[in-house]
Amino acid sequence: MSLFKIVADIGRFFLQFLISTGKVSIFAGQTFSYITRPPFYFREIITNIFNIGYLSIPVVGLTATFTGAALALQIYSGGSRFNATEVVPQIVAIGMVRELGPVLVGLMISARVTSSIAAELATMKVTEQIDALVTLSTNPMKYLIMPRVLAGILTGPILVLVADSLGVFGGFLVSTQSLGFNPTNYILSTVHFLTAADILSSLVKGAAFGLIATLMGCYFGVNSTHGAQGVGRATKSSVQAAAVLILAINFLLTALLFTA
Repeated sequence: MSLFKIVADIGRFFLQFLISTGKVSIFAGQTFSYITRPPFYFREIITNIFNIGYLSIPVVGLTATFTGAALALQIYSGGSRFNATEVVPQIVAIGMVRELGPVLVGLMISARVTSSIAAELATMKVTEQIDALVTLSTNPMKYLIMPRVLAGILTGPILVLVADSLGVFGGFLVSTQSLGFNPTNYILSTVHFLTAADILSSLVKGAAFGLIATLMGCYFGVNSTHGAQGVGRATKSSVQAAAVLILAINFLLTALLFTA
């Protein structure tokens, strides 16, 4: 009986996964269907761009700067074992631009923005504010969801660009001040090593991660159960789902963009 129970649990989990995937896909399709259809709530879009993008710059910038600095130290330490310390500028640049910059932005947005969106929308549902919008002939998908998702897509690449730049700067600062690298040679090595494809892939990842972070926050927020526990559960689930999806999609995009 224990074996049958294990198989049943696996099947139940798989079916629940398919159901959840279908619901999220339908929710995403409904959201995108409103992007080009009036009315357009430009004030809401601008407000969310400010909240999601501008207010995330400090945490994204600090995280990327310290990560780039730590990356430079680790690469120098490892490279010194093989007399290959001269590769520090190139590895820091490609590591930050291709992988660490976009992923750090995605995870920071998940921690800061996804949780905030889920808690806000879940609270609005608990207090019946979303139902009130419907009675006022305002589409909640158009007024609440679409501006947040669109803001995530637009601000994601900008935040990634900030993270990439500050991450490379962190590596540059440590390398030139502590590791004895020549500033001019360091900058030239970085510029000559990076390609347009590296930067473009980083921006594409930023847009995808911004979409995932905001979409998960909106989905779990509007589908939360009633009560304070429901708000907390929606917030926790949204962050978990966004973080896992960002890491999974990062792998898929890396395999798609950089597989020889």
